[in-house]
Amino acid sequence: MASKLFVGSLAWATTGDSLRAAFEKVGKVVEANIVMDKATGRSRGFGFVTMESEG
Repeated sequence: MASKLFVGSLAWATTGDSLRAAFEKVGKVVEANIVMDKATGRSRGFGFVTMESEG
């Protein structure tokens, strides 16, 4: 069963790829997303990582 994790306090320069790379050190990442501001196109400083399994 997949686990979706909230990740906050991210640096503005964090990308989905760099977030994925950080979490792949501990397990299989299904998806990594940075939440972007619709008006400015900039990161909002948080995102979500979906891991393949718990533990």
